[in-house]
Amino acid sequence: MLRQGALACPQLHKGEAESGRGGGKVPQEDAALSAHCLPPAKGKGLSLPQAPPGSFMLPSLQAYCLAPFDLIKVRLQNQTEPRVKLGSPPPRYRGPVHCAASIFQAEGPRGLFRGAWALTLRDTPTMGIYFVTYEWLCRQSTPDGQNPSSATVLVAGGFAGLTSWVTATPLDVIKSRMQMAGLKQRVYRGLLDCMVSSARQEGLGVFFRGLTINSARAFPVNAVTFLSYEYLLHSWG
Repeated sequence: MLRQGALACPQLHKGEAESGRGGGKVPQEDAALSAHCLPPAKGKGLSLPQAPPGSFMLPSLQAYCLAPFDLIKVRLQNQTEPRVKLGSPPPRYRGPVHCAASIFQAEGPRGLFRGAWALTLRDTPTMGIYFVTYEWLCRQSTPDGQNPSSATVLVAGGFAGLTSWVTATPLDVIKSRMQMAGLKQRVYRGLLDCMVSSARQEGLGVFFRGLTINSARAFPVNAVTFLSYEYLLHSWG
């Protein structure tokens, strides 16, 4: 996905090359990431309204196509049978391939896409929020005419991941419940029925179960992800 950081590099290198041709000294290396090819400072590159369209469309297609793999992952993670011992019944699923075949046999082709719409609705808006939050924080924390420092990239990336999971967690809960419904022989009539049933039985707090651990994971992972991306973008640019 193209972001401001990716589009800023050619402009930066072009400016350096032109200054070199004019007799000026072209900087070779800078010790700080602020001189690296990071998202452009305020007023340069793509505007925020230009960022979301691709961020919204591609994740929706990706999420729906990868829904069967996510379903198999969730089923295997929630398999609670004890380790096979002499005389004990075998586990329900013996691995990913056996899990996929078992779901197809017991629930049909549609069973492999159980929870697909919840997954799509979870990822579609949150990926747009993810990148817009990162770009906005970088701009707000960076003086005009400068590029974000490494500390800014880390904090912006961490909060971008945190914000995206705050918005994604309710649908992540619904997705997991719908994916496990076939295993527990519980039938939801759809996404809305799952949401209403869960809220009615367990209260609104059910939609934020797992938020704490998701947030604890999201901040450091996404901080390092964005910092690594920007360094690699500069190195390969």
